[in-house]
Amino acid sequence: MLEALASLALATAATLVLLPSGASAARACSGTSAGFQYRLGELRYDSPDPSKKNGLATIAASLQSSTGTPLYECVAQWPESWAGWYKGGSEPVWGDCIFTGAGIGADDTVTFAVDWKNKTMYLSHTFACSDRPGTEGLATGSIQLDVNCTAPADDGSSYCILKSTSTGARPTLNISTKLAAASLNATSPCADNTERYQSWKLRDWLRRIVMEPGSSPINPKLVSDSGPSFTLQNMASGDVFRCATSGKENATFVGGCQSANGTTTTAEFQFDSQLNTLEITQHWKCDS
Repeated sequence: MLEALASLALATAATLVLLPSGASAARACSGTSAGFQYRLGELRYDSPDPSKKNGLATIAASLQSSTGTPLYECVAQWPESWAGWYKGGSEPVWGDCIFTGAGIGADDTVTFAVDWKNKTMYLSHTFACSDRPGTEGLATGSIQLDVNCTAPADDGSSYCILKSTSTGARPTLNISTKLAAASLNATSPCADNTERYQSWKLRDWLRRIVMEPGSSPINPKLVSDSGPSFTLQNMASGDVFRCATSGKENATFVGGCQSANGTTTTAEFQFDSQLNTLEITQHWKCDS
């Protein structure tokens, strides 16, 4: 038996995707060369707040339509030493982008990740296929970031923003994404799936927290915390998982994911309640 795995880290795990009025979440999916585009409006990186001891850097970006309408606001936090990579490793930390309600959104979900060391921003979005009823599409892309950063202030803090043009104007930056190959069908060989780009859609997030009466939401005193339960959909294979917490190790909840399709693939997760990061790992066991 050959075992393969893929993993994902999310910086904003508590996400239930809802489509507000005006979000059509549909695009044409014909042809693997199909491409889409977002305009990058603003981007700002803030070093960790010296008044806090969590050491978290914050990256925020806004995505606009071609006419400049603000469509999505994206925010992620991670320990400064990670520089956008989960525990400083090889998996980027993906953060959620929230639909602003302005204009008409064409996507179901939008996420972003930033390789801060190399100043590269990655974008991923999913949508219903208007020309393939009942199917979904996934598109990904990236853009290099040219930024200006302030010198550290007296308290050690600093920030970075997009570099202005020679005339002092805001630059016009477009992020182009390309449609990924359609999901494999249930009868496709296991090995075919493990070689494809893996992406998961997270839905139905639920976490029950009970705090002491009068407890501050900023520094709450918890009576109980159920840990998360949620649904995962693999965009490459169509596998659907129901995930639930089974235990806790310090501040990290762990759990398994049961396949709703009856397939042999398995998945598991770790949720760090202090960093608010969710790590997903999926395994395939293929006949050798």
